[in-house]
Amino acid sequence: AQQGDTLPVSAFQGMEDGAFPPGTTAFEKRGIAPTLPQWQIEKCIQCGRCSYVCPHATIRLFLLDEEEMDRAPAGFHTKKAMGRGLEPYQIRVQLSPMDCTGCGNCADVCPAKGKALIMMPALPEMDAQSGNWEFAMTLAEKPDKVERNTVKGSQLVRPLMEFNGACPGCGETPYIRLLTQLFGERMMIANATGCSSIWGASAPSMAYTVNTEGRGPAWASSLFEDNAEYGLGMLLGYQQVRGRLAELVRKAVEQPLPAGLNAAFQHWLSAMDDGPASLAAAAGVKKLLAQNAKDPLLAEIASLKDYLEKRSVWMIGGDGWAYDIGYGGVDHVLASGEDVNLFVMDTEVYSNTGGQASKSTPAGAVAKFAFQGKPTRKKDLGRMAVTYGGVYVAQIAMGADMNHTLKTILEAESYPGPSLIIAYAPCISHGIKTGMAGSVHEEKKAVDAGYWHLFRYDPRLKEEGKNPFRLDSKEPSQPYRGFLTGEIRYSQLQNTFPDSAESLFAQSEQQAKERFEAYKKLSQD
Repeated sequence: AQQGDTLPVSAFQGMEDGAFPPGTTAFEKRGIAPTLPQWQIEKCIQCGRCSYVCPHATIRLFLLDEEEMDRAPAGFHTKKAMGRGLEPYQIRVQLSPMDCTGCGNCADVCPAKGKALIMMPALPEMDAQSGNWEFAMTLAEKPDKVERNTVKGSQLVRPLMEFNGACPGCGETPYIRLLTQLFGERMMIANATGCSSIWGASAPSMAYTVNTEGRGPAWASSLFEDNAEYGLGMLLGYQQVRGRLAELVRKAVEQPLPAGLNAAFQHWLSAMDDGPASLAAAAGVKKLLAQNAKDPLLAEIASLKDYLEKRSVWMIGGDGWAYDIGYGGVDHVLASGEDVNLFVMDTEVYSNTGGQASKSTPAGAVAKFAFQGKPTRKKDLGRMAVTYGGVYVAQIAMGADMNHTLKTILEAESYPGPSLIIAYAPCISHGIKTGMAGSVHEEKKAVDAGYWHLFRYDPRLKEEGKNPFRLDSKEPSQPYRGFLTGEIRYSQLQNTFPDSAESLFAQSEQQAKERFEAYKKLSQD
């Protein structure tokens, strides 16, 4: 109604500390898509890739049990779910038509013969699917029925970042949505100012949400230059409280306890530093604590029950934060040895302010403040971090290898020390000539051309006598120049300054080859 300015601060109950309720983007039904994906049920192979790449979490996989099938509306067609443990269920790929932006990434990546998703005019699909989406929202979440560590399994878990305000086809948001499907109910996020603060939480539109148990990511935005330090402060505060909780539990197990509680406490103490295991152990402890609330020691433990689960602490931002303005803090946190995770969405420009050059911008790319092409090379943040020896470091590209992306994220989060993931994220500022509908395939082109490289450095492998560095990219199979000229940020230079373009493109290609050879040497040493 555009009357928000008439509300006094006192009308916003519970927000005195600056906190906003999560999940408010679900109430913004924009209906902006000109075309929408239509599910071809008979062609679907249930791979989950459509949901996996969706920038806005608007297309999802749903499992239905017999009771849910009985009350499904007539147009809610399903097919028998495939996969171990899914035999009793039916499956449906369902779109939220009023939230979809029509980017087309889902249809673009569908590997089914003849495509199981085709883009159709929006209005008929809105009429046909709005009711189906509303019914899908009544279905019970079934995270305990699936394995999250596969592409398909991760997409059978509810995303806890949805309907964000990113550009259609955004390369950043699919990564963060995936993080919430893997770790969302125990995540703490320190977010660097940038695109991720705009699409993640432009007050009062909060894209981060909660599951049916009321659990979801705790998100807070920091200044651009100190996000890593801000996230480290989150971790240290959490560790202090949790250390106190562990002391109380150890004290409790030294005295007589009600039936079952001693075993539950012992199980929690053994599992407290294991993320998934701590969730199950915490659930058992909470149930028994609720039955024994009168004991003063147990009451004090119960007051700290929110700290029973091991939290997954993430520092998230773009290359402008990690390579440039916030690099000092990033370096400080990587050197700290603490169990934190840094996720860099590398668009190779300052995307949120209109595409200025950053230290991540490669030679030859045209950007604001680099209109004649950036003259210097891209900073190799990953190789710099590897020199510490005790940091998990990786470069990923979802469109190049979905399994590699998932495996890398799981490895990084499980590493009991600092981890740094640098993710290639196509941006509307790149001017991809095939459009943002092909942004996921653009990631594959970047890797195939040797423009972007996939690798993992896992310090744990040293303890096994193995080389911790693994180069996951293959030798380039596509022309490097072909990739460059497929994006306006490069072809523009060719059109306006052809002589400079030839020199800078040759420089960029040579630098990419040098990086690949350096990574290859690290993998062989």
